[in-house]
Amino acid sequence: MVVYRLIEDPIFPHPEEAEPDGLLAVGGDLSPERLLSAYAAGIFPWYDDKSPILWWSLDPRLVLFFDKLHISRRVKRKIRKKEYTVTIDRAFESVIANCAKKIRPGQDGTWIIPEMVAAYINLHKLGFAHSIEVWNSEGELAGGLYGVSLGRVFSGESMFFLEPDTSKIGFSYLVQYLKNREFHFVDCQQPTDHLKSLGAQEMDRDDFLEMLDEAIEFSALRGKWEFLPGEYEQITQFLVD
Repeated sequence: MVVYRLIEDPIFPHPEEAEPDGLLAVGGDLSPERLLSAYAAGIFPWYDDKSPILWWSLDPRLVLFFDKLHISRRVKRKIRKKEYTVTIDRAFESVIANCAKKIRPGQDGTWIIPEMVAAYINLHKLGFAHSIEVWNSEGELAGGLYGVSLGRVFSGESMFFLEPDTSKIGFSYLVQYLKNREFHFVDCQQPTDHLKSLGAQEMDRDDFLEMLDEAIEFSALRGKWEFLPGEYEQITQFLVD
């Protein structure tokens, strides 16, 4: 088994050097330069407080193409009834904090440890990381997700829900928001039944990397994201049609 130890410069070995389970490298840091270099190469950090920083590039890779988004009738009904309100970049720190607290089946603890939280808050302040928030009728945060935008690809990091279906509602709005801005796809990174139920599919890593190279040739949509005037209503109508 060969796992590369990273040097001080924010560079990585090619993803094809990864082990069969996707582990590629160990060490380094979570500086913006290294994180952005990783995402541009199809690599992401995933580890816990008991291990050093681990970097991964999975094969196959889970991807969501916008025309494959699946919205259940139950979720459409909740959107139609306007039970929740969706915002963008309104409460990034609250979203990542809730994702860190989320108990997930088969996982002991969380990989969103304090240093990861700090790193992605920093990326958010630099305009590369973004959050989707879902609020209930009492104005309480009920669900959401966050991820990293680079070029015309959005790499989803984590999502949470405190009320049923709220992460699905938030994800549905995100997909249409990205589609309106000519993004190419959502990189879902790791396969989960939850994401597959939304239409995400596995694909060969080589094909994924080829798509990624095309997507990151475009300038990143940096800064604070928000819906344009009338866009929220347009997306809502599209999702329930």
